[in-house]
Amino acid sequence: MLSAFILNKGEGSLEQDVIVRIRGLNKTFRGKAGTVVALDGIDLDIMRGEMFGIIGLSGAGKSTLVRCINFLEKPTEGTVEVDGQELGRLSKGELLAARRRMGMIFQQFNLLQQRTALENICFPLEIAGMKKAEAVKRARELLEIVGLTDRSDAYPSQMSGGQQQRVAIARALATNPSILLCDEATSALDPTTTRSILSLLKEINRTLGITVIIITHEMAVIEEVCQRVAIIDASHIAEIGAVDEVFTRPKSAMAKQLIYPDGERSRLATGKRYCRIVFDGNSSFEPVVSNMVLECKAPVNIMFADTKDVGGKAYGQMILQLPEDERAAKRALTYLETQNVHVEEGDAHAFT
Repeated sequence: MLSAFILNKGEGSLEQDVIVRIRGLNKTFRGKAGTVVALDGIDLDIMRGEMFGIIGLSGAGKSTLVRCINFLEKPTEGTVEVDGQELGRLSKGELLAARRRMGMIFQQFNLLQQRTALENICFPLEIAGMKKAEAVKRARELLEIVGLTDRSDAYPSQMSGGQQQRVAIARALATNPSILLCDEATSALDPTTTRSILSLLKEINRTLGITVIIITHEMAVIEEVCQRVAIIDASHIAEIGAVDEVFTRPKSAMAKQLIYPDGERSRLATGKRYCRIVFDGNSSFEPVVSNMVLECKAPVNIMFADTKDVGGKAYGQMILQLPEDERAAKRALTYLETQNVHVEEGDAHAFT
């Protein structure tokens, strides 16, 4: 089933050319309370076949941006070009056809409660005019892809949140899109279910060649699956780059705020020297800090730790308070630099 579905994508779908090109995008909302600038001067290129993350705090403009990509929100100024078509120049019919090539999934699933899983997936195919037998066949293929062949007759109220989101993903894939837009798609899910949904999105991207654009406020989601990320702050793009580069060497204040632990820990910071260790999968999951203390006889305080073991490799970060003694601190830093981890030094305010 899956191989047949892949063939429908056509050859060359994984070419690294631009599939979404945004230039000079502005979006302003006007109401009784006044004017709100949601997006201001957005320039962005998203490559075909990549998993691209858009991250920012609530109200930063990220959800408005994703709705401008499929023209559910019409930009006030600027252009949005998708797969070679400038959406602002399309007729109503052409725009509807372009939207069918952009599947979308939401935080709250948005399933039709009176329809079964199979019927929910068939719904966009019915709207597109597909014959019922063909729509049912496609829906069953998609249920297999998302791992829910045994839940075809279940209603949303009979499914878990993770199962409902899998149905929503299958529905978004029904019209054979080239882009999948995910607006806070895992925010309503528990951590274990979130990981399974992200794994599914990654597999869809890998096997079907679909460009996946993930909108989120969680850096952990971006780290898990995305290759590049754009950080939105106050309606502007504050920073854009490869995820590993942004994570290890954040340049903007917003990137640092999203990546570093929250400022509440600054009250615990009593020393002068700190360092941040980033585990990016290049080192094995070993007690690096414990080994450093034993080797260098340089005791440190762990101010923050968020690490995980993936296939025996370490991912995540730690923030350490270094010894006040200059020589002991230098020994510790030198040792860490030999352990295939990224290390940066700073004062209490740099990481807290």
